[in-house]
Amino acid sequence: MDEQKPKLAILGEDGNAFYILGKARGVAFDEGWSAEKIGAFLTEARAGDYDHLLQTCMKYFDVY
Repeated sequence: MDEQKPKLAILGEDGNAFYILGKARGVAFDEGWSAEKIGAFLTEARAGDYDHLLQTCMKYFDVY
């Protein structure tokens, strides 16, 4: 991913995977990501446990 990652604020949302997924989807939508890219992110993020979700968020976003 060569492009600059959008910022995703999830500090203090420990353990709430649904909130994090929704917040990430909203940021991606606001950034103009295609439906395919958002879908790919969501599929990858949901493919494992909570730690995998966080790692995927860090892959696609500048998490803080």
